[in-house]
Amino acid sequence: METGVRILLAFLIHQIVHVSGQEDGGHEACVAGFQVKNYQVVYSGPFQKGQPLLQVEFDDCAGNEDVTFDVSDPSFHVDQHLNLVPQQDVSYSGPVMLIHGFGAHADDLAQVDVIGLPVESAHTLRDVPGLRQKLPDRSKRSLLVPGMPVTENLRGPFPRLIGKSHVISPAKPGNHIFRLAGPGADQEPRGLFTIDINSGDVSVSRPLDREAIDSYELEVFTTDYAGNIMEYPVKLVITVIDQNDNRPIFTESRYTGEVLEGSPTGTTVMTMTAYDADDPGTDNAALRYNIIRQSPDKPSPNMFYIDAERGDIVTVISAALLDRETLPTTTYELEIVAKDMSGSEVGLTGTATATITITDKNDHAPEFTHPLFEAHVYEGSTGVVVNLTVDDRDDPATGAWRAIYSIISGDPKHRFEIQTNPDNNEGMLSVVKPLDYEATSFHSLLIRVENEDPLVPNAGYGPSSTATVQVTVEDINEGPVFLPDPLFVTRMENIPVGSFVASLNATDPDILEMQSIRYAVLSDPAGWLSVNPVRGTVNTSASLDRESPHVRDNKYTALFIATDNGNPPATGTGSLIIYLEDYNDNAPYVVPSVAQVCEDAHDMNVAIVGGWDKDLPPNAAPFKIELGKQPGLDKTWRVTRLNSTHSQIMLLHSLKKANYQLPLLITDSGVPPLSNNTEVKVQVCICTKSRRYCSSGHSHRISLPALLATLLLVLLCL
Repeated sequence: METGVRILLAFLIHQIVHVSGQEDGGHEACVAGFQVKNYQVVYSGPFQKGQPLLQVEFDDCAGNEDVTFDVSDPSFHVDQHLNLVPQQDVSYSGPVMLIHGFGAHADDLAQVDVIGLPVESAHTLRDVPGLRQKLPDRSKRSLLVPGMPVTENLRGPFPRLIGKSHVISPAKPGNHIFRLAGPGADQEPRGLFTIDINSGDVSVSRPLDREAIDSYELEVFTTDYAGNIMEYPVKLVITVIDQNDNRPIFTESRYTGEVLEGSPTGTTVMTMTAYDADDPGTDNAALRYNIIRQSPDKPSPNMFYIDAERGDIVTVISAALLDRETLPTTTYELEIVAKDMSGSEVGLTGTATATITITDKNDHAPEFTHPLFEAHVYEGSTGVVVNLTVDDRDDPATGAWRAIYSIISGDPKHRFEIQTNPDNNEGMLSVVKPLDYEATSFHSLLIRVENEDPLVPNAGYGPSSTATVQVTVEDINEGPVFLPDPLFVTRMENIPVGSFVASLNATDPDILEMQSIRYAVLSDPAGWLSVNPVRGTVNTSASLDRESPHVRDNKYTALFIATDNGNPPATGTGSLIIYLEDYNDNAPYVVPSVAQVCEDAHDMNVAIVGGWDKDLPPNAAPFKIELGKQPGLDKTWRVTRLNSTHSQIMLLHSLKKANYQLPLLITDSGVPPLSNNTEVKVQVCICTKSRRYCSSGHSHRISLPALLATLLLVLLCL
């Protein structure tokens, strides 16, 4: 029975009991029910969820055990402490609420008046929906609306009657009509349900689909012809009854799974899962699974089993027969059927395919195809000399098949290396350090092969997992070898032509052959050297010059070739590096060749010059720079040493603006020293604070501050 009906009945019973009690005259004993019948709540704004509004007084004279309370406004409830509490934020309520308290020893009704509510417009269905309508006259009438089940997929004609609403009263006034509101009536999907305004009969207008919407929650109420609500809205729940109109659908059209060979019977391979959109609480969605086909069907048509309810596929074949290397195929295909109605004959079905791959485990050791392999290699060469082949029955796509080779004996100097060819699993034996026929002409290697993955416990590597490789070294005519290479010597530059420089030493590796060697120049960039073809002695054929562009870091490099008389002849090359010592053979010179001074002897009347020498210390700096020997120069000019490389030229008295050629003598520190007479063009300029005016328009001009900075830098070098 709905909440509104229970509250109305409780109210009527309460009135009867109240009258009866008055007739009996009353007494002081406990009166079961509400001790206060009327309450007030002041509305000062929206009611907050969980905030108590008032506490009712109720006593069933038996300890208030198992007492239940219903409130006419479902937005409120009475908690265990008898507090009236909003169950949600309520912005507006009706002006009156009824509280129905009932239990085994009491059944009573109380009224709560909400005062201070804001003024509302006319209470019509359009303006004030649902329970927030003005409370009608509460003394006489209430709605009874039972729940209504409707089977989906009904056939016409439509509309079809599905239930009836009732008004509990002596008679329903003629100006009161039934109304239906909610999703399916006046909300989307609109027009699905209708109600007869006079009889309260509820009808459905078209077929329903439970898988789209499984229930509808509407409200039934009555209004007058003006739209004013006369009876409180009562909830109407229309439940859509399921029909078996959906086939099972697998979540995937094709499933894949793997099972390791040798797995015990009962090993789970995979799980098939299907979905049925029908009501999961009925047989319409109760699925059962079955295998209807296995391909291929050898060695048994029933190698696998599927759990009818869970969809788990497990192995039935024995571990011994589940051998990847003996099965006719490594892939099996199963056709699976899922049927609803718990698998009964009337059930609907869906199918899917399961592909099961028998995966490999390393239960077979690799074996060499031959116990002995032979190879021939020329001495001095490197690279692959032989490919070793093996057989392995395991899956080629796994580490149980891929081979790893190792040399376990016969290669103490690590001249050989073996790697796996990823394309065919062969072992490629290579020479990585050139072999010498004269040292050893025969090598015997013991090779072992294993898998990347370890073997299973009941398998092992046997004698066929090792093989011998015999490598025969073939002799060739090897070229002479220079020792040492390169050959370093130190010589002074400018030594006389024909001077001895070095003696080359080349030996023939073919010690078993009696072969002669001849020498020749291969590369001599400056053309300074010659070599005796028999003895290998190197002499100068031109003067050695350390300052030559062919010399780098005082070193000169030449290449020589040695050729034996074998058939065919063989050659070898060697380098000679000559470290050249410096000789004082370059006179110094003055830089720059042009200097500037100011015409006023009291102003910036100095210029800085320096010395430069191609030779190395001690054949270069310190330099001595002095005036030339012409008479009278010292009356106008003075040269003063600043440091080991620079001096300053000073103008002793004012000269007119012009260019002057000043003779200077510069001498280095070599033994014996070298001097150089040179002239420096000195430009005498008119100087201001910011510019210089010199006689040549092509002269380089610098500012006075820059000249001061240059002088300061030189002085700091002192």
